[in-house]
Formats: sequence, structure tokens, C-alpha cells
Amino acid sequence: MSTEPDLLYSEEEEALRAAVRDLLTDHCDATGVIARAESDAPHDLSLWKALADGMGLAGLLVPEERGGQGATHREAAVVLEELGRAVAPVPYLTSAVVATEALLACDDDELLTRLASGRTIGALAVGLHVPPGGGFKAVRQEDGALHGELAGIADAAVADVLLVPADDGELYAVDADAVTVTPQVSLDLTRPVATVRLDGAPGRRLGAAEPAVRRALRAGAGLLASEQLGVADWALTETVRYLKERKQFNRPVGGFQSLKHRLAQLWLEVVNLRAAARNAADALATGRDADVAVAVAQAYAAPVAVRAAEEAVQLHGGIGMTWEHPAHLYLKRAKADSIALGTAGAHREALAELVDLRAP
Repeated sequence: MSTEPDLLYSEEEEALRAAVRDLLTDHCDATGVIARAESDAPHDLSLWKALADGMGLAGLLVPEERGGQGATHREAAVVLEELGRAVAPVPYLTSAVVATEALLACDDDELLTRLASGRTIGALAVGLHVPPGGGFKAVRQEDGALHGELAGIADAAVADVLLVPADDGELYAVDADAVTVTPQVSLDLTRPVATVRLDGAPGRRLGAAEPAVRRALRAGAGLLASEQLGVADWALTETVRYLKERKQFNRPVGGFQSLKHRLAQLWLEVVNLRAAARNAADALATGRDADVAVAVAQAYAAPVAVRAAEEAVQLHGGIGMTWEHPAHLYLKRAKADSIALGTAGAHREALAELVDLRAP
């Protein structure tokens, strides 16, 4: 029996992709996303309800006996590819992946089932910039009450419950009503970050913080590569389509050889990103060298997604520079993702340690 990973999409995964893409086509158009980004409520909770509750996607990573769908990281990766293609303003990565993975390392099935249903949104109260295995800030625990301030918490504004690490080494569930959430300036308006302040907030102990946070951040980083793939794939596809239609000197702009070379190079990079992202998802699903696969995917994903989005803005010409065109949404998501859950440099350093190729 072969131990090589199968990076091709299964029929079930392609069917899942088609269903998610159809829903996003109908309910997540670029004009609507831009309008939400300009408002005080950037999250699309009706879309989240359709994805999480209607389609059951919030519980993909949760075993059936614990209230979920019993799928794997491969299926969750397909969902994130499509969410990336639409820069959908929903808390899927933060709630259905990161917070859910943290809870899977604990014994609180009641809260896990609530997150799996999609009716409760969770957020891990660790800065979005923290890489897997990185140090994270803990709040002070005193007589069951939590005190402190945590910055850079993604999707905290829409969370119903926060999973908060404390200085006693434990992870606590804290209701959002018991904390103060203050928005921070965020480059990516579709995934806002916030400061969370706890002034004696009551918390329910879930389990040991360190293994739960490490597991959550590893899965988050590995599946973030699939979101970055979706961003890059949209940028490439839309740029090719535009250059076939746009004419200069009475011929399609895409016919100029210098642009063909740029697009061909970008296509190769996106294909390689797909392989790295799929490998990370498969490794997380099977437990096969997951740390290495995640580090490789993240070391490669960020620069490719950013370059694809930059090329989309530039090759769309004047219209690509406008607020009305969605290219800026993809560039901002790509740039924000490039420092989320660890920079490419941080993942290269982690990879060097894992394969014993440290710098002299």
C-alpha cells in the first residue's frame, strides 16, 4: 500500500467546492463585500448562517460523536479555497478551524458542539500574528476571574465566546458579553482584529492551554495556505480574463509576449502553491509529517498570494487602482495573510529546525 499523499481532489471534494462556490456566487458578490467593508459591521452573518448552519460546514473538523460532520482537513481546505476566492467576510478560519481545533484538544464537548453547529462563533484569544509553536500572551487568573488585555484578536467583534489562555497554564471559555472588545485598525477590512480587555471576567476552565493553542495554530496555518491559494487563483484567473478582453492598438493586451511571460510564471507559482496547500491539508488530516508540511506551505504561500494580487492590480491598469474594483480586497487579504499565523520567514526558520538544516 502506497504511503504517498494523494493531492488530487476527490469527487466529494469537487462536489463540496461546487456547492460552496454556488452559494458564494449568489450571496457574496464583490460589490456587497466592499460595501460591508465600509460599514461598522463588516462580517456577513447571514452568509455565515448559510455556510455554517445551512450547509453544516462549521463542524467539518468535529467527529460525528462530538456533534460534527466527521470530515477532515482536506474538506475544510476546499471550503477555505472558495472563501479565499470570494474574500468572504465570515469567521470560518477563526471559529470553524482555529477555535474548533483548540476545543478538540480539550474535553468540553458542549461548547465544541455549539461551535460545530455554527450557532455559536468562537475565537481563540491569541494574536493573529503568532505562529505555531510561538510564544503567546496569557492573562492573569485570580480566584476564577481573568484580568488583562490581548491585542490582535481576529474576528473578536463577532465572537460569542473567547478561548483565553491564562497564566496558570489553563485555557478558559469566556462569554463575549463579559469582555470589552475595541476594534483595531486593520489592513484587511474583511477580517478585522481587535483588542480584548478582561476586567475580572469569569471563565470556565477547558484544559491545558499550551497543547490546545499549539494544535489550533498549526491547523490554522496549514489551512490558511488554502485560503491564500484561493486568493491567488482568483487573481490569476481574473487577470487572464481581463487581458483577453482589454484591447490596445486594436489587439488583446494578453497577446503581448512580455505579459504572457509574466502570467506563465505566475501560473507556475500558483500550481506549486496548490500542491503545497493540498499537501498541508492532507498531512493535517493523516498526521503524516504535519509540522513539516505546514511550514513548507506557509513559507511558500505568502509571497505567491501577494505577488498574484499585486499583478492583478497592476495588469488591470487604471481600473485595478480604483476602490470599486475588488482587486484591492485581494491584495489586502494577501498582505494581511502574509503575517497571519507566522511570516514566511518564521516558517522557514521552523522548517530548518524540523529538518535539522539550521543556519551556521
